Amino acid sequence: MDPSDPHLSLRLAVTDADRRGAERLRYRVFVEELGGDGALVDHAARLERDRFDPFFDHLILVDDRRDAATCDHVVGVYRLMTDAGAARAGQFYSEDEYDLAPLRASGRRLLELGRSCVHPDHRGGAALFLLWSGLADYVIEREIEILFGVASFHGTDPAALAMPLSYLHHHHLAPPELRVRSRVFQPMDLLPAQDIDRLAALQAIPPLIKAYLRLGGVVGEGAFIDRPFNTTDVCLIMDTAHMNARAREIYARGARSRPRA
Repeated sequence: MDPSDPHLSLRLAVTDADRRGAERLRYRVFVEELGGDGALVDHAARLERDRFDPFFDHLILVDDRRDAATCDHVVGVYRLMTDAGAARAGQFYSEDEYDLAPLRASGRRLLELGRSCVHPDHRGGAALFLLWSGLADYVIEREIEILFGVASFHGTDPAALAMPLSYLHHHHLAPPELRVRSRVFQPMDLLPAQDIDRLAALQAIPPLIKAYLRLGGVVGEGAFIDRPFNTTDVCLIMDTAHMNARAREIYARGARSRPRA
């Protein structure tokens, strides 16, 4: 897919059809593909949603060749919550899983990321780049300083994930001043550092998590087992002041080349 594909556009969801399209895509990915569920998931209408949705902005990638009337036009989505959104919701989504006290105490502008997914027909790199370019605009316009959010491994058996979880703990743990901690603590240091097969660990880490690591992301302490959603979650954190050169290039390019979200 060409990033300049004229059939693709990026915007914040503004209509009911946009929002339902985002929830339809999330249902396809998180429920149908990954086996998740939740209290507000609408299986009859095939919509994945929760109580936090009204307080998030929804950055969507739209394919105008798909039918908006049936809410199938959204082919990529990112859910974004600012400090103001969290104040209206009473908390960040991640606070059900992680103690975010270190981030809140930092006094810096926070942005929570979540529910990132791409339609199977648009996977392979370009769609995610477009979403990240839109995210770059959003971050720059709002002067966001710290990005964070839970990211998931499929499955709820920590033993089966011992290698990648241990790798993250030993090599990408957040500095103490940003080190959030899982509320229902599942240790990640399941293997000693010398027993980790780096290549095997990296192969077992989902692409989105690896992408954040390449850009300078770090993880909180401990995983969280989300049984209703059939995932093992880690909390990813990115300090924009410490982004690596590649991240800065993506953000600068996005700010120059994308229309305002």
